[in-house]
Amino acid sequence: MNKDVHGRAEIAVIGGSGFYSFFADDAEEIELDTPYGAPSAPITLGEVEGRQVAFLPRHGRAHEYSPHTLPYRANMWALRMLGVSRVFAPCAVGSLVPEYGPGTVVIPDQLVDRTSGRAQTYFDKGGVHVEFADPYCAHLRAAALQDTAKDGGVMVVVEGPRFSTRAESQWFARQGWTLVNMTGHPEAVLARELELCYTPIALVTDLDAGIESGQGVKAVDVFAEFQRNIEPLKSLVRSAVRDAPDGDCPTCRVHAGTTLPIELP
Repeated sequence: MNKDVHGRAEIAVIGGSGFYSFFADDAEEIELDTPYGAPSAPITLGEVEGRQVAFLPRHGRAHEYSPHTLPYRANMWALRMLGVSRVFAPCAVGSLVPEYGPGTVVIPDQLVDRTSGRAQTYFDKGGVHVEFADPYCAHLRAAALQDTAKDGGVMVVVEGPRFSTRAESQWFARQGWTLVNMTGHPEAVLARELELCYTPIALVTDLDAGIESGQGVKAVDVFAEFQRNIEPLKSLVRSAVRDAPDGDCPTCRVHAGTTLPIELP
C-alpha cells in the first residue's frame, strides 16, 4: 500500500471537509500507513493551478477527531512519504483583538504552545534539537499573503476540546497574542522536524470569550462562520498554491550534518 508513493505531490493542504471540492473530478484517493499509525483519513491527490497537491482532512472525513486526539505525527509523516515539501494549513481561529472580526484571514508569524500531553516530536530518543524561533516558513507566508489576508500575529494553541474561559482569553490578549486555535501545535513543529515548509492560513470565526459579551464561543457558530467563508478561503489557498516557490528552503532544512535517531521518509 505504501510502495512507490514518493513524488506523488509537492504541496499539501491540510484543512476541513469544505476543501473536498478543491480538486477536479479526476482526483485520486490514496490510503497510507505510517510508523505512527494511519493518518486522519485517506489523502486526496489532484492538480491545482498546475501543481500536484495532496489534501488531508485534518479532523477526518466526518470530523471524527477532536483537536487533542488527532494523529498529528501520522498526518505529517504521510505527507512526507508522498514527497510533499510545502504545507498550507487552513484553520479556524478565534480573535483576541476586536479589529480582526469574523471572516478575517490572518497569516500569523508566531506561535505559543499552551497544549499538554500531545505527542509533539518524532525524536523520542537521541540528542536532537530543532530550530524553531520562527515557526512558519517565510516563503510560504509570502505566497499566502494575498490581497485579502492580514500579515502577522501570534497564534496561541490551546489543548481543547473546550474553548477558553473569559479569564484565559483576557490573559492571552494581555500578552499581546492575536489569535487562539486548537490544532496549530504540534502540526508546525512536526513539519519542521520533517523539513517541510509550513504556514497556517487562519480564518477568524469568532471573537474569543475575552472580548465577546454574552454567552461566549459556541461550536455551532464557529462551524457556520467557517462554511460562510469557505469559497473565498479556497480561492486564497489556490492562489497561495500557485505562488508557492520551487527549490530548496534553507530556513526549513534544519538537519544538515545531523545524525538523526530516525530515518526520514
